[in-house]
Amino acid sequence: MNSRFKTTSVSRRRLRFALPALLVAVTAFAGNPVPETNLQAAQQAIANAERVDAATLAGVELGEARGKLAAAQLAVKKMIVAAQFADEARAEAELAAARSGAAKAKTVNADIEHSTATLIDEMQRKSGDSR
Repeated sequence: MNSRFKTTSVSRRRLRFALPALLVAVTAFAGNPVPETNLQAAQQAIANAERVDAATLAGVELGEARGKLAAAQLAVKKMIVAAQFADEARAEAELAAARSGAAKAKTVNADIEHSTATLIDEMQRKSGDSR
């Protein structure tokens, strides 16, 4: 019985430390659809269950609840990582498009400079022919 109490107490402390860190990460990516309310409700329900000694009387169900909360938190972390990768991919694609545009503009500029030089040469040659 004493080892169960220690395990419950350790799990409770872990949840208390993990939830604020998770919420900070979640709010950092507020544009992403993260189920903050659901996570908070699950954490609160687990805390309530622990207060009414569910670890002793309904340990299997409480264990499943803890496992599913941990899975939800992992899924949120994966969502955050996925969002970061998506943002990086968007930035790389925008950089590629910008570099492509710059290369095309440079080519067009070189063509215009070449055409201008050719026109100047032609004008000079014709000016020299009329004399």
